[in-house]
Amino acid sequence: MEEHYTHDSVLLREVVDLLVTDRDGVYLDGTVGLGGHAEAILQTLSAQGKLLGTDMDPEALERSTERLMPFAGRSRLVRANFRNLGQVLDAEGVSLLSGALFDLGVSSLQLDKASRGFALRLEGPLDMRLDPASKLTAARICNEWPAEQIELLLREYGEERAAKRIARLIVDCRKQTPFASTLQLAELIEKRLPRQGKIHPATKTFMALRIAVNQELENLTRGIESVVARIAPGGRIAVISFHSLEDRIVKNLFRSLAEHGDVRPITASPVSPGEDELGRNPRARSSKLRVVERTA
Repeated sequence: MEEHYTHDSVLLREVVDLLVTDRDGVYLDGTVGLGGHAEAILQTLSAQGKLLGTDMDPEALERSTERLMPFAGRSRLVRANFRNLGQVLDAEGVSLLSGALFDLGVSSLQLDKASRGFALRLEGPLDMRLDPASKLTAARICNEWPAEQIELLLREYGEERAAKRIARLIVDCRKQTPFASTLQLAELIEKRLPRQGKIHPATKTFMALRIAVNQELENLTRGIESVVARIAPGGRIAVISFHSLEDRIVKNLFRSLAEHGDVRPITASPVSPGEDELGRNPRARSSKLRVVERTA
């Protein structure tokens, strides 16, 4: 039986209100996912406005293509990692953009589908690849990387205080039984580390592994930098982040661009979801939106 997923795009109205400055323009959704933000942007644009969407997840692209069928003449979706956006824009003949969006969250399609290996509470392969063609999986990291490298990964990407202890647990455990499933890793950490409130003790480990598998932070920086030069004066870049490390990278990158005179901030501080949205979609609680405008 086919599984059906719904996904509430976070900060939807805020994104549209802050991003769209030219209703006749061309917009980029660099992480189109299931197409929620793209659909809202297209609904706001005029009949002349267009949207180019990219994503490296073929399953997400299939679903967003179906969702955006009513806008088939004004939208185009391409499978690509947003680190390669410069090449994609060249191939699509797009020289200038009126705006670009990056939503760094993992969709419910990925989080709630056990076979994708993202969910620490669902039994599935320890995978975590957004791009199925990629060679590196979370299982390979846990089974092959040395303890010192795993510790560094957990500390830098997960901001995990118990990084050294968890890395040693992983290395000791794999000597008896190689890691193959999500629950195998999650339950090992849960048994050995005390729970802090409602947060599962393996949460930061899973986040760090996902970031490493998909090279998310490196791709984020490269993607934004490659798009800045394509934004027309007055056009905007909006980024939604979901944890402090991402937000810090976006904040520092935007600050550097502003110091060089390339952009000016539109959001003095990050925009967060309101109580109504949090009531509908608790997963939005950690999301933050930052927006800058191209100045020259």
